[in-house]
Amino acid sequence: MDLLNTLVDKGLRRELPTRDEALAVLATSDDEILDVVAAAGKVRRQWFGRRVKLNYLVNLKSGLCPEDCSYCSQRLGSKAGILKYTWLKPDQASEAAAAGLAGGAKRVCLVASGRGPTDRDVDRVSDTIKAIKDQNEGVEVCACLGLLSDGQAERLREAGADAYNHNLNTSESTYGDITTTHTYADRVDTVQKAHAAGLSACSGLIAGMGESDDDLVDVVYSLRALDPDSVPVNFLIPVEGTPLAKEWNLTPQRCLRILAMVRFVCPDVEVRIAGGREVHLRTMQPLALHLANSIFLGDYLTTEGQAGKADLDMIADAGFEVEGTGQVTLPEHRVTAGGGCGSHAEAGCGSHADAGCGSHEGGGCGPCGSTAQEQAPAATRAPEPVRVPETARASEARTDLVTVRRRGAGTDLAPNA
Repeated sequence: MDLLNTLVDKGLRRELPTRDEALAVLATSDDEILDVVAAAGKVRRQWFGRRVKLNYLVNLKSGLCPEDCSYCSQRLGSKAGILKYTWLKPDQASEAAAAGLAGGAKRVCLVASGRGPTDRDVDRVSDTIKAIKDQNEGVEVCACLGLLSDGQAERLREAGADAYNHNLNTSESTYGDITTTHTYADRVDTVQKAHAAGLSACSGLIAGMGESDDDLVDVVYSLRALDPDSVPVNFLIPVEGTPLAKEWNLTPQRCLRILAMVRFVCPDVEVRIAGGREVHLRTMQPLALHLANSIFLGDYLTTEGQAGKADLDMIADAGFEVEGTGQVTLPEHRVTAGGGCGSHAEAGCGSHADAGCGSHEGGGCGPCGSTAQEQAPAATRAPEPVRVPETARASEARTDLVTVRRRGAGTDLAPNA
């Protein structure tokens, strides 16, 4: 297929596909899915070989959130029967993290519900970061605490944090349909604060919320402009008691097409299969490893994931290997440039030498200081969101695959790792 040959060539050169090419990936048929996976797999192997990075989530504070994000079981007014607890103590969080690290995780992601941290919260998380790093040589720590105020990213960096996660989630044009208590621009600002503080920026999306192909391409192009080092791709887990509990829009093939599109648009970035892979990819999870080079091990924030041993077996059976703490995740050109999806204009990203968000010491794709939509070319912006009609929804509800987490952090039961 000429389209796929073109996209492979561009991916190997770190060149941005056209918007029409990205949309065409999403429009391929199920009959073509193996061709799509094979093509995107060439790009993945070029920059990441057959390594799979394992990440482990620790939910430091569960529920009790004042924000109204429609996809979230921890949201204001949520009727989901999730665990609810306030801040874990540093030793409790460190103990929870140790289970994931023993299972092969390289990065620990410390997450707390809420709009954003107070300065006292930053102190708590800083103590937790130090506790984890003191006990585990070589571990990476990523914080995910919501919207950051001035100076907080720098304090987290000083405490030893390596990265900060804050997802864009969906396109700017549809963001107000999902969340009303903060804005898309607020999220962009936090990613930029993380970058400016020297933290590795981690920012991704949630697919399956009723968005159109245009919305998906919009948010992925905006992410490319922000240039995070890692892009988590979440597939909506429709949890009962949330506004999106009835949104079952994804098939395994659709998920693979989305991951392939992300890989083509962000060829040398850590693409992570995040929440929902067990629910929506199901038995086709191993194919997704040919597209993404990173996954979460074990459970998620409020729902249970695949058993940690099953994750490890899946990686081995598919012919991949777990990335070790002594291995560098990102390709050398991103590391030496301070990260970035091609740190200079000649690198094939349409970037500028002084640009970047998520690339820390400079370099990236799209100038800082503006919103991601301002960074993106006008041609990448959809004038109006196109919602997926009810008749086009492809996947039957599999509520049997959604289990609320009752183990690990915040409980007396052993974690899944």
